[in-house]
Amino acid sequence: MKQIKFEGIVFQEEKTYVAYCPELDVSSCGKTIEQSRENLKTAVRLFLEEAEKMGTLEMILTEAGYRKNEIGWLPPKIVSTKLMSVGLAT
Repeated sequence: MKQIKFEGIVFQEEKTYVAYCPELDVSSCGKTIEQSRENLKTAVRLFLEEAEKMGTLEMILTEAGYRKNEIGWLPPKIVSTKLMSVGLAT
């Protein structure tokens, strides 16, 4: 079984927790943080399995910033996150 690592960012929308994988642009949700993470794992696995069936897995991973080496696929590293804002003209 191939192991592909990915980041999981969790944020809250009212009473729901949303888990998001920025590298692959896949998300899922749950009633708890842990449930949202488990659901994200399932969503990512299904996404990658389908991409493999379609023959597009390598292209998707490459475009997402993954690098292939002798061990497998290395994910891109998130080096910083910061809450930011911009002003809008009204």
